[in-house]
Amino acid sequence: MKSVDSFKALHQLDVGGQSYDYYRLDAVRGDGLDVASLPYGLKILLENLLRTEDGGDVTADDIRALAAWNPAAEPDREIAFTPARVVLQDFTGVPAVVDLAAMREAMQALGGDPQKINPLAPVELVIDHSVIVDDFGKPSSFERNVQIEYERNMERYQFLRWGQSAFDNFKVVPPGTGIVHQVNLEHLARVVFTRDEQGRQLAYPDTCVGTDSHTPMVNGLGVVAWGVGGIEAEAAMLGQPISMLIPRVVGFKLTGQMPEGTTATDLVLTITDMLRKHGVVGKFVEFYGPGVSAVPLANRATIGNMSPEYGSTISMFPIDDETLRYMELTGRSTEQIELVRAYAQAQGLWHDPQHEPRYSERLELDLSTVVPSIAGPKRPQDRIALSSSKPSFRTAVRDLLGDDVATYDEAVEESFPASDVPSHKPPAPRKAAVEFTLADGSQCTLDHGSVVIAAITSCTNTSNPSVMMAAGLLAKKAVEKGLSRKPWVKTSLAPGSRVVTDYYQRAGLTPYLDKLGFDLVGYGCTTCIGNSGPLIPEVSQAINQNDLAVVSTLSGNRNFEGRIHPEVKMNYLMSPPLVVAYALAGTMDIDLYQEPLGQGSDGKDVYLKDIWPSAAEVQDVISKAIASDMYRDGYADVFAGDERWRSLPTPQGDRFEWQDDSTYVRKPPYFIDLKRDPSPVTDIRGARVLAKLGDSVTTDHISPAGSIARMSPAATYLMEHDVKPQDFNSYGSRRGNHEVMIRGTFANVRLRNQLAPGTEGGYTRDFTQDGAPVATIYDASRNYLNAAVPLVILAGKEYGSGSSRDWAAKGTVLLGVRAVIAESYERIHRSNLLGMGVMPLQFPAGQNAETLGLTGDEVFDIEGITALNQDKIPEKVKVRAGEIEFEALVRIDTPSEAHYYRHGGIMQYVLRGLLKA
Repeated sequence: MKSVDSFKALHQLDVGGQSYDYYRLDAVRGDGLDVASLPYGLKILLENLLRTEDGGDVTADDIRALAAWNPAAEPDREIAFTPARVVLQDFTGVPAVVDLAAMREAMQALGGDPQKINPLAPVELVIDHSVIVDDFGKPSSFERNVQIEYERNMERYQFLRWGQSAFDNFKVVPPGTGIVHQVNLEHLARVVFTRDEQGRQLAYPDTCVGTDSHTPMVNGLGVVAWGVGGIEAEAAMLGQPISMLIPRVVGFKLTGQMPEGTTATDLVLTITDMLRKHGVVGKFVEFYGPGVSAVPLANRATIGNMSPEYGSTISMFPIDDETLRYMELTGRSTEQIELVRAYAQAQGLWHDPQHEPRYSERLELDLSTVVPSIAGPKRPQDRIALSSSKPSFRTAVRDLLGDDVATYDEAVEESFPASDVPSHKPPAPRKAAVEFTLADGSQCTLDHGSVVIAAITSCTNTSNPSVMMAAGLLAKKAVEKGLSRKPWVKTSLAPGSRVVTDYYQRAGLTPYLDKLGFDLVGYGCTTCIGNSGPLIPEVSQAINQNDLAVVSTLSGNRNFEGRIHPEVKMNYLMSPPLVVAYALAGTMDIDLYQEPLGQGSDGKDVYLKDIWPSAAEVQDVISKAIASDMYRDGYADVFAGDERWRSLPTPQGDRFEWQDDSTYVRKPPYFIDLKRDPSPVTDIRGARVLAKLGDSVTTDHISPAGSIARMSPAATYLMEHDVKPQDFNSYGSRRGNHEVMIRGTFANVRLRNQLAPGTEGGYTRDFTQDGAPVATIYDASRNYLNAAVPLVILAGKEYGSGSSRDWAAKGTVLLGVRAVIAESYERIHRSNLLGMGVMPLQFPAGQNAETLGLTGDEVFDIEGITALNQDKIPEKVKVRAGEIEFEALVRIDTPSEAHYYRHGGIMQYVLRGLLKA
């Protein structure tokens, strides 16, 4: 549909003999309208409004409001953003396609046209989350893991093959290609999009939303993109604009250059630390200034990737010569590159290092001040200078073990920089050394702090040649010195794309990584999402028999509790070369600046400084080993897949034939007895608390993820359906089966429900039973459901931080939860709750469950929700919990979100809208 074009913005742009239509930003003029000084990201939103102006969802007043944006004001203006495309990964993509398949049936049942349920925007799904590190440390590991992956996921892959043929505008990148964000960065992202419109080529900025919170990785290319829940993504796929408030924008000025010995990981952990402390949840972050040109594109992508770790919606880098160099390196066509240059320059989207747009807030970083860093042991924003890693670890393990520690070790003080000596000196951990022998005869000594997983994995770093080459060079130097990994360490290399192994081969570094056990295990997101696979059996036994606090080191972006491996209590993020270094050391209880990694073949101590490659060495290898033909060849036929993929039997037809005995893909219950019109919303009365939770409860705590514990409700269900424990697979792989996912919601082994003190995991108290005994959250929820008792969740600050997991909201609603009352929310999860018809409420400022005296034993009434039936969004509702009363803030932030809630969720809202269209 053509724009109303109130500002007569449609013009022509000639590039290399090709003429394009485009909507000029400088056509928006008038008193108080200043387009030139808008931040780059808001300029792209402005173009989006100009192009989609229809007088309804987008009006001329919306365009004026954005052009007149006041950086000092709090967000209060809603706009409708229409992304150019949608990106999915398979964990979140499978349930999205399941929902679309179910919506087709619901549409037909209501007398509508099921073909209306079809993606209107291009959708690209990358299968990258299913490979598990079952096999490692061998030349055959990759082939073996792929074989197991197909055996485990045959049903899911056949279902996605069906979706590729049943839905228009839907493409699938098969397994074994790479991580969705790296494929997006290296191939899928256009930077400037084009489409045919009535015989003319229309050019406009590439924008996308993705069902993974790390979608902002392509912000490094100048692409406005962010993570949304699967529910929101489905609406975008069906042509619904995404409602959003015009955000505040934080300008982050970069100056100087990175010092020798630091990496992109050190930079991103520093920025994550700064922005999390500053507070950027729900805001745009934009990098500008003279230092931007000194940041390579891969480093920009690494920074963008970490946006959810510090809470911003996007972390934008403007387009410049570095953008074009990267596009050329990764095999984009000359015509596309020239279009990007011409379009960016014509629209004021080209970076001017001297230009300072108007920003809501400003931060500044001199790149020369960045120091080597890691983060952990359980949050990515908890940055630790590498020089303080040993005492920091000892403090963390003391906190973990409590009184089970020895007297303070004087050596700890020496390992602190003078300015960082703690006022309370951390004691050394109690020595619990356990000696044992592996099946291959290797002698092991395991203790608190022993590194049992060392993984080069995740989109954060495996897209970055500088840190990947540094890891390869460090491995080469280590092998040449005669070092080897400690035998208790499970090592793995899971690159973001096949290009990485191509340039390792070309650089001659593969044999050295293999020698240290970093053999290729797969192309995909492995350890970072909990697909680390089983530990070495004897190691696992030693950990469990002696209750050891062991460590994983990974080049990832997530290290939340219980995420990496259920037997590993401490997890540290770091650069790929440091992952290799800690695999050599075998412990976190080491000062890498002062203590040797081991002894070389000559019997002499080898220190990190002896094998750390210089920036010049790294750059020299990059210049010789990486070329654009590697990217062109690697992505030449990216959607075709290998013989395994092409030979999969594929179901046919426009409607999916559900299999009653399937444990992977089942018809979801969201549209059962759906009426053409929604029923009025009601207040919540007689509700019980299902869980009372503290601060920083992540979607990892809420949504089922990682391995399925053998004694869990989900395991019971699978075994009742004749699935053997060795075939359980992961929760993520079973997201297309709501029965498994309900049973795994709030079942994280590290969840601490204050309603059931003394327990850890998915437990609560069941007030439908005499004495309110402790029960699993799933079993208690079934009893509440049978008794028609609604449920609420009480939580602290930053509720729902972490990955954009739609099942954190889907599982919540299917357990019977009607409302969540928290101190604050992370953006995506709050949106997802509303997308599933759950009311997000917020405690009054400065108050929480503790200050109000809530124990979780109370019966809750929530009054005032019915105002939504009169098209009013109540600012507050009255909450009565026994004798306690307070007013909770209603976190319905836009009129569109109010529509979703009234309809029982965004899918029901979209379905009814398409039915009447």
